[in-house]
Amino acid sequence: MQQASHSKYREIPMLPLRGVLVFPYTVIHLDVGRKKSITAIEEAMLESKEIFLATQKEAQTDEPDEEDIYSVGTVAEIRQILKMPGGTMRVLVEGLYRARIETYISDKRYLKVQIEEYKDFSVEKSPEIEALMRTLISQFEQYVRMSKKIPPETVVSVVAIEEPGRLADVIASHLSLRINEKQRVLESHGAAERLEYLCELLAKEMDVLELERKINIRVRKQMEKTQKEYYLREQMKAIQKELGEKDERASEVEELKEKIEKAKLPKDAREKAFKELERLEKMPPMVAEAVVVRNYLDWIVSLPWSVETRDRLDLKLAEEILEGDHYGLDKPKERILEYLAIRKLAKKMKGPILCLVGPPGVGKTSLGKSVAHALGRKFVRLSLGGIRDEAEIRGHRRTYVGSMPGRVLQGIKQAGSRNPVFLFDEIDKMTTDFRGDPASALLEVLDPEQNYTFSDHYLEIPFDLSKVMFITTANSAHNIPRPLLDRMEIIEISSYTEEEKVHIALEHLITKQIKEHGLKGKHISFSEGAVRKIIREHTREAGVRNLEREIASVCRKVARQVVEDKTTSIQVTGNNINKFLGKARFHYGVAEKENQIGVATGLAWTETGGDILSIEVALLKGKGKLILTGKLGDVMKESAQAALTYVRSKAEELNIDSEVQEKYDLHLHVPEGAIPKDGPSAGITIATAMASAMSGVRVRGDVAMTGEITLRGRVLPIGGLKEKVLAAHRAGIKTVILPEENKKDLDEIPDNVRKKLRFVTVSHVDEVLAETLVKNN
Repeated sequence: MQQASHSKYREIPMLPLRGVLVFPYTVIHLDVGRKKSITAIEEAMLESKEIFLATQKEAQTDEPDEEDIYSVGTVAEIRQILKMPGGTMRVLVEGLYRARIETYISDKRYLKVQIEEYKDFSVEKSPEIEALMRTLISQFEQYVRMSKKIPPETVVSVVAIEEPGRLADVIASHLSLRINEKQRVLESHGAAERLEYLCELLAKEMDVLELERKINIRVRKQMEKTQKEYYLREQMKAIQKELGEKDERASEVEELKEKIEKAKLPKDAREKAFKELERLEKMPPMVAEAVVVRNYLDWIVSLPWSVETRDRLDLKLAEEILEGDHYGLDKPKERILEYLAIRKLAKKMKGPILCLVGPPGVGKTSLGKSVAHALGRKFVRLSLGGIRDEAEIRGHRRTYVGSMPGRVLQGIKQAGSRNPVFLFDEIDKMTTDFRGDPASALLEVLDPEQNYTFSDHYLEIPFDLSKVMFITTANSAHNIPRPLLDRMEIIEISSYTEEEKVHIALEHLITKQIKEHGLKGKHISFSEGAVRKIIREHTREAGVRNLEREIASVCRKVARQVVEDKTTSIQVTGNNINKFLGKARFHYGVAEKENQIGVATGLAWTETGGDILSIEVALLKGKGKLILTGKLGDVMKESAQAALTYVRSKAEELNIDSEVQEKYDLHLHVPEGAIPKDGPSAGITIATAMASAMSGVRVRGDVAMTGEITLRGRVLPIGGLKEKVLAAHRAGIKTVILPEENKKDLDEIPDNVRKKLRFVTVSHVDEVLAETLVKNN
């Protein structure tokens, strides 16, 4: 059976409590400071000395409304009042019984409520209640032992309570519960419900206390271990001192001191190193900062502050090395030999900063290695492709966890000397994001006027990079920021000609691939015709990477045959190359076999070399419009407009009928329409094709031309002449027309090609037409 209760209504002053809850049968001190609360206590003292205590839902609320106060509270008797300084009072109250607020009575002076009283009275205890009481008392005794916040005498007084409701209230008042949990106990009318909820809360509390105990034991053990280690270390120090030995820290400091002395550091670096060493000596060994300082000192002493390699100043030997490693590439080789010559004359000279610009596969990166070999210096390569963080160049500050110097100083450390050949590969592929601009960080590295005091964020000491020979590579100079480009000496490396590719293949690539595939000279040999066919029909590139791959492909197939039959000996020629590599993948332009009307042969430059370009013009009835097809760029379209204007202005001289100009449209097409074409160098070719189509005069098929045209008919210079002339020679062209101003570039053409071609230099389109149009059809 549960406790029975009876109820009645009465009006009574109310005291709202903040952060505290009063149970029946408990005595507690309350500090009261709010004006309304003091008035409520005074009113209660004038009447029955009883006051209703209800807890606020939020302790921060100074002026609580009806919604801010719990509806169930405790009627308490005021036992004692003590007025305190500052207008506050301390009140001693004893909880009597539960009550519920029915209505709030309006009174501006203090809070007054009508309550419904619940007075418990003793009833016969059921077995269920008895069991709950025993369980609760047992749990409370265990809680007191574990918590050590409640005096043991409390357990004695609690065990003596026989009323179930009172037992629950007294135990609840002693527990460290949240207000909402205590409020739920207070609002529970039945003793069984109250006891059961308290058993549940005590079980949770004891689980938490058990976890706290385990954590405390673990922390205590760790502290004891640390104290023990400290004590043992101190004993070791004392023993070592008695024996005259140095401890581990002292020997480490002594070792670093010796390294600093041997490193021959500059004055600033030496002062900084000894200052950090002094800090390290004073630090406890287990401090995290000690590891940072130790790493910093290791970096300082491992950098080659005064270590240099001696340059090999023998020009003939250097030239032999460069020629042996690379065929062609005359300009960069000449520049390296010039540098060596000056180094021989002037001992103190800053390292040059060269930028090799050229298409992929022409040997820019491998040339850097050859330069280091020729000079007798160490070689360091840093790929800048995709780098977007400035810290990659300058390093991170020591405040960051895991910080280290930038890639520049890492490379110097790796080289072990302060004058290596340092190659920045793909300098045009750097990007920028929120972490900074690495291109701007390189400005200091690549500026001879600044790099003798290069400052890394990690070291914070100037390091001299002026002795380093910097070489950078790029596929295009347009993508390099202008301030960075201004600090470098640009050396253009053009694509290899067919003759150069043949020479490289026969002298280097074939030998290399035969060796790498485990073959011998008796197993396989390549004819020059086979190499030319590979270059023309199976590759289209500026360099020789794909050429090497195709040679490797042939070697693999031969290697298989050798394994199957050791007597295999294969001669690879132009006739059987397709058996190894399959059908031709590319075809080069061939000269027109016949003289035709409206068809002229131009010369084009591409990243993979030169090629010939047929330009076709046809007349069709219309209104004199110009139709352009063949995926032409804006510049090429404008060249066509300029050429048409010039041809029309010379209509009488070229015997062009006025009817052709007014009643016929002109359709200009450049074959291989899927390939984009642009540039002004086809201007004179377009003009020739238009003049032929409109006048009906044939164009010579064995003539190719290149040059930009103006409205007045002047022929302007063009670029890429070497590649264009080689393409003309390969296609079977006999005569090449080129601008007068490009005459100086003919020196770049190989002698064997120049002897087989006739060159006509022109300054006006009239000269072009006189050379190309065949009067006698």
